[in-house]
Amino acid sequence: MHQALFGPAFCAFSAETQILLNAVFTPIFDTFDVDLVLTGHSHIQGRSNFVYRVVGTNKFVSLGLKNDYQTQEIHVDVNIVKNDVLDLEAFRQWRPEFRDAEFILEDGKYVCGWAIEKMSKAMFNVVNPDYIVEAYGADTLRMYEMFLGPLEQSKPWDTNGIDGVHKFLRKFWRLFYDREGVFALNDEAATPAELKTLHKTIKKIREDIENFSFNTSVAAFMICVNELGECHKREILEPLTILLNPFAPHITEQLWSMLGHEDSACDASYPVCEEKYLDEDIVPAETELQEPCQGESNHNGRTAKNGCFVCIEVKLLNVVGNEAHVTVPIGLCVVDGEMHLNARIL
Repeated sequence: MHQALFGPAFCAFSAETQILLNAVFTPIFDTFDVDLVLTGHSHIQGRSNFVYRVVGTNKFVSLGLKNDYQTQEIHVDVNIVKNDVLDLEAFRQWRPEFRDAEFILEDGKYVCGWAIEKMSKAMFNVVNPDYIVEAYGADTLRMYEMFLGPLEQSKPWDTNGIDGVHKFLRKFWRLFYDREGVFALNDEAATPAELKTLHKTIKKIREDIENFSFNTSVAAFMICVNELGECHKREILEPLTILLNPFAPHITEQLWSMLGHEDSACDASYPVCEEKYLDEDIVPAETELQEPCQGESNHNGRTAKNGCFVCIEVKLLNVVGNEAHVTVPIGLCVVDGEMHLNARIL
């Protein structure tokens, strides 16, 4: 048994329980990279912050002004820095020698320097999860850890992007309420577009879970909620709640109870994609382009039919700020005599 994964408490289990745990978990670990599980923490780098003390004084100068002074770079606790802006009072209380600190600010705030370094207490870049849970909730922290990037890749721990995950969870919660804050779940039949959004999300999430690609799962949930808009239909929200449960168990368990269930959402059958809802609806028609397509493309014709494609280049920006340019095929189709562009990134 992989005792290192469970710790000393594993030894307290009865012999029968240990046999059961072996039977359940060993096949999983035998098919997965156990070293990744046991040493995955080493793949998270820390994002350090710095303050700049004017040499020989207890005065600190903001990042943009430090070149005007002779300064000494000092690591500062990242838990008193938000979006690289220092909490001045928290800094004064952080250590006794900084109690009388003075600051030279830029635009009324103290901007810290930063660098990606190994996470360690000596560099004060270890983030206390209690602070994040207090500010954003445990589900936000849980999903943001998944959203940082692939499990097997090294990535910096940076909380500057955590607001996006928190906003997603708030937006998901609002699917169950109207604008007046009243619980608005209804039993109306879902539209084909809503069913398509739900089932393509189910398909994506199930594939990502099998491949341990949790970061792309979070992105898929965000796209799904954006496409649903203000949908309040039980036919859509109930399976979506179950789908999200492994990623955000606290909020989904509460919503599952509000949906009228007495059992746990984790005991419900996980949704299965029905391919029939994923078929593209193509209207056979032909029309004249009255205006040029917006943006640059290699489509120079004036007449377009269903099935024609143009290509555009789009820029994607991931959570750690890396850019990627991809060429996306844009399908042209006609609905009710109007030209529509249908882009899909696979």
